[in-house]
Amino acid sequence: MADKIDYKIYGDDMQLVEVELDPGETVRAEAGAMMFMEDGIQMQTSTGGGLFKGLKRMVTGESFFITSFMNSGQGKRHVGFAAPYPGKIIPINLLEHNGQFLCQKDAFLCAAAGIEIEIAFTKKIGAGLFGGEGFILQRLKGDGLAFVHVGGTVIERVLKPGENLRVDTGCLAAFETTVTYDIQSIGGFKNALFGGEGIFLALLSGPGKVYLQTLPFSRLADRVVASSRVNREESKGIAGLGGNLLGGLLGGDRKF
Repeated sequence: MADKIDYKIYGDDMQLVEVELDPGETVRAEAGAMMFMEDGIQMQTSTGGGLFKGLKRMVTGESFFITSFMNSGQGKRHVGFAAPYPGKIIPINLLEHNGQFLCQKDAFLCAAAGIEIEIAFTKKIGAGLFGGEGFILQRLKGDGLAFVHVGGTVIERVLKPGENLRVDTGCLAAFETTVTYDIQSIGGFKNALFGGEGIFLALLSGPGKVYLQTLPFSRLADRVVASSRVNREESKGIAGLGGNLLGGLLGGDRKF
């Protein structure tokens, strides 16, 4: 049984979840996610169940170690966990989703003690080879609260039985295990080559809840790298122009 924790989410674009722990309660978090903890909170870092558990988390994009925060004091204590980049923190009560929820790699932020992070493989090879987020997903399993972080704004959709939704592969953040996940070609040579949306889309079929994200981390990273490259080229061009001018003035033939 997972610990029954209370929480409050602060902020808008760079959010923080503050977890309230009763004496003896524990919350587990991705290594490096903690922002603050009050007196009485004991921190312990481990593999969370042996070498194999740590390796499984590494395969899903998380760190080898997981950190537990336990309230060893007499009254209520609080610990806060911050989002790693602009986006939203989604609380997921696994009891409301048959004890399981699937999410993209790196999405896990923290959870009540008793929640397990497992590897979930996509069932079809096409989804694995061209699914954008890869063949491996995270499966959150248990009977308590888990918190995942997604990029940008969160769009929540509830698909009816047989209802389909086509999504950019990077924008699929999390979904219930009742949702069928596959990959579909975008169709059309010009669409694939010049459409800017990639060659494949994720095809989701209901029933079930789906969370979409407007800013996948991969897209954010690409923009940062592209911007850095442009800035370097502009700086190099300005410096090169200045160097040529100085070279012409100082290095040319001078007559007095």
